[in-house]
Order: sequence, then C-alpha cells, then structure tokens
Amino acid sequence: MAHKSKLKIIPLGGVDEIGKNMYVLEYSDNILVIDCGLSFPKEDMLGIDLVIPDVQYLVKNQEKIRAFVITHGHEDHIGATPYIFPQLEHAQVYGTRLTLALVEQKLREHNVGNANLNTVAPGDTITAGCFKVRFIHVNHSIAGAVALAIETPEGVVIHTGDFKIDYTPVDGTIIDLGTLAAYGARGVLALMSDSTNVERSGYTMSEKKVGETFDNLFAKADGRVFVAMFASNIHRIQMLIDAAERYGRHVCFVGRSMVNVSKLALSLGDMKALDGTIVELDTLDRYPDHQIVIITTGSQGEPMAGLTRMAYSEHRKLTIKSTDMVIVSANPIPGNEKLISRVINQLYRCGAEIIYEAIERVHVSGHACREELKTMIALTKPRYFIPVHGEFRHLCQHAALAEEMGVATERIIVPNMGDVIELDKTAIHKNGVVPTGSVLIDGLGIGDVGNVVLRDRKHLSEDGLIIIVMAIEKESGLLVSGPEIISRGFVYVRESEVLMDKSKDLVRRIIGNYDRVDQSDWAQIKNKVKDDLHKYLYDKLQRSPMVLPIIVDI
Repeated sequence: MAHKSKLKIIPLGGVDEIGKNMYVLEYSDNILVIDCGLSFPKEDMLGIDLVIPDVQYLVKNQEKIRAFVITHGHEDHIGATPYIFPQLEHAQVYGTRLTLALVEQKLREHNVGNANLNTVAPGDTITAGCFKVRFIHVNHSIAGAVALAIETPEGVVIHTGDFKIDYTPVDGTIIDLGTLAAYGARGVLALMSDSTNVERSGYTMSEKKVGETFDNLFAKADGRVFVAMFASNIHRIQMLIDAAERYGRHVCFVGRSMVNVSKLALSLGDMKALDGTIVELDTLDRYPDHQIVIITTGSQGEPMAGLTRMAYSEHRKLTIKSTDMVIVSANPIPGNEKLISRVINQLYRCGAEIIYEAIERVHVSGHACREELKTMIALTKPRYFIPVHGEFRHLCQHAALAEEMGVATERIIVPNMGDVIELDKTAIHKNGVVPTGSVLIDGLGIGDVGNVVLRDRKHLSEDGLIIIVMAIEKESGLLVSGPEIISRGFVYVRESEVLMDKSKDLVRRIIGNYDRVDQSDWAQIKNKVKDDLHKYLYDKLQRSPMVLPIIVDI
C-alpha cells in the first residue's frame, strides 16, 4: 500500500518575531510559498541593513515550488524578494496590482529578472500544482491586501494575511466576511491567523477616525504642515491629499520611498489628486507656508530619513521652524522608541507644534484586536488553528483565545520557525524541523556576516582596538622594526605614552624569548602577544580592547 502524503505547513519566518514573513505549504511534490518578507535589524546587529529568511530548504526543493503568493505590499511581506528570487531558477509570483507593482519596483532596482509576476484581483482563483488559491479582500493599512483560501488535497487552509475589520474603510470596500463565512460553512481544515494585536482588547479603530483628526488639525494650522508616516499607508496619504485640497494646500512628498510609492499609487489609480495638488520639492518656495503640506518619511526616527534631517537642520531644502505643525502619524516599532523620542524632543526645540499619538488620534493600527480575531475564528470555524505573525507571547495568547472560542487544545499548534507541521483530517502535529533562521544583509553582502563578525563588531564598538605591528627580518629572524602600536576607540596614544611604552616593552620581551623568529613561530607569538597584552591592559585600566598583532616579513 502506497504511503499517503500529508499536508505540511512550515514557517520559515514570521513566527516568534514581527516581520520576515514566509510560510511554506507542501503536499507530495508541490510547494506553495506565502509571502517573502524581511525584518529590520535589532540594536545588537551592528552595521546590518536588513534581515531575510534562510531559504536553503526552498533552494534544495525548488523543483517543487509551484508559486509564490503575496498577501500585500509591506516590507515584511515583500522585502526579501530581490534577495531570495535570485537563489531560485525561476519564481512564479501572484499578488494584487499594487502589491506586484511594489515587488516589480524592487526587482528592477536590484536587476532581478527571473520572476514572472501575475496580477490577480480579490475574488480570483489560481491553480498552483495541487493547490487552488482564492484571494479574499481584507482591510489593512495598504491597498490590495488579501487573505488566502488555499484548497489542498486535505482540505481548505485559510491564511488571513495582515488584516483588521473596518466597516468604514477609506476605499469604501470592507473585508469580505461573506466569503470567509462561506468557507467556514463548508469546512476549514486550518486557520493561520495574524496575531500582532492579540494583546489589545476590543476592536481596532477605523482609519477614517484619523482622517477626521487630520481635518481638525488642518483647520487650525496657520503655517506649513509636516506629516511623518510610513510610505506604504496609501489610504492615509489619500486622506491627507483630500484634506489638503479642502484647505487649499499643495502636497509635496519627501523621502525616497515616499516619492516612489506615491508616484506608483497615483499612476495605478490607487491614489487620486486634483491637477496642481502635488508639487515638487524644488518648487515649494513659490507657495506661502499656509498652502503647503509635506508628507515625509521618518516616523520611526531613522537617522537618515526626511523628518530627522529636517529636525536637525541637515536637509538640503527644508528646516523645521516655529510656525510649522509636525504630525507624527505612526506608532514606534518595538525597539525604535528611543529614536523617535529623540526626534520629537528635537522638534520641540525647533519651536514647532508637535502632534503625535499620545496627544491626538493620528494613528490607528492595521491589525485586528481581540474581538476581530474572535470574529475571524467564529466565521471560519477551523478544525485546526495555527497563530502566525507575532512574537512568541502573541502566538501563545492567540492560541489561548482560539481555545476560548472552542478549538480543542490538541488541535492548536503554536509554531516555531522551521517546524514541520503535518496535518490531515484526523490529526495535527509537529514532525521535525527544516534548516532555517536569519540571513543578514550588509551593503551588497548577503549572508556573509555571521555571529562571529557581529560579536567582533560589538567588541570593537564597546572596547576599541589595539593593533601591534612588528617587522621581522627574514634572514636573521630578528625584530628589526617596532613594535608600533595603533589605538582606535581605546586610548589616545599621545595621552597614554607610558601605557603604550610599557605595552611595547612587553611585546619586545615576548619576541626576545626567541633566538630567531621563523614563520612557524608566528601563530604562537601572536597568541602570546594577545593574551599577555589583554591581561596587562585589563590590570591597568579594567578594559579589554580587541588586540590585533601583525607581523611583517622583511
């Protein structure tokens, strides 16, 4: 009797973390990949630009990959595409119009040409191997967001994507609850649901409430209005454009991502503006202050973003002044609280009027709170429940919520990254793991910075560096020059001459223990210099710089 295949769900990212979303559905020789996202580096990842999923499992099994399906165009769902697609021979990609336009922009910037992009609309169904995927409209903080109903040989798996239930969305199209309920009535094998806001009770506020706040703020603003926000929140940008037009203001976009995304959304018709509303940065001086709205990046206090440079008078065209109103329309991403606080403090020093969430309702989340998460479970009636898109505490709390809603404990799986979750109509369980983790992007380098390099960077940043240069004559094996000491981030050599002289004496004594120094002795000498100098410097200053001995053969 042939062994029956089982459906496998494998998170390669997006669990035990916010970001880096990537989920694999596998049945027999068919693989469907949901999303291809990145995350931003943690504070201890010095010099790292981006973090992407480790996809060696996909590379190894790429002949099985039938399609990538993308839920929406946020960085944590599409940002890894230009780094991961080149590792595969070919990528068949499906997503809504704006989502794929953003993906295409990324791939073009990185000269990636091995992806076939296929545009779908909510309500469409595509076939990918043994899978059929229906795209279901949901509300989120970007246009074109969808949930996925995936028909597999074992039953229907619903992946919610990032969602909330908004009955008054900016684009007028509410989440397609009817389709979700219809699947629930027919039977859903498993629900994979967004866990981001599970700690928040009640319902997520409608995006239109932010629009009302913008209207009130514009009504009382006498000077320029600056709004810092995420470039991808097109619905919010549309509300700002509408408010600007009502109050006779022109809109200028500042920041590379803001300019790129707004141009794209306007060209696709996902954003609309009257002729003359949008103006270029170089033409702003033609208009009085009370006719200007500037929408900029920098809502997270990023050092190189528009708002930060304006606050510190480092922007080539714009500086914040006392007559300006500055609206920070975003919540700090966990870990960015200090950065944004620093920028807000600096904006206050500029004398401007500052509006942020603690003062006015200028931001709402794009993710469902507890009551909406309950609604999703109630409508889909899943046999199995798998919380995704959240840190581990979010996943655990979402699992507990599902249990409250009547899903049996043994039918709930809280996943770890790389877990192979096997399920069929009779049972669900974990069965092993696949290689996974994080690949660090530093400049043009992909994955060439690992834990050892990060540890060295941390060491250098905290304790500094001492370089010892010694010249050994090849013929005699004697020290003929040095040791010379170079100090970076440890002590200033001229102010610590005694310490440096004694360090040189210590190195000379180590060399002096050899009648002649051959190349075979170099490793031993370097280790001895490192150890003894470490001990000496720590005894004197209670500091442990990185010691780097260099022997030059003359």
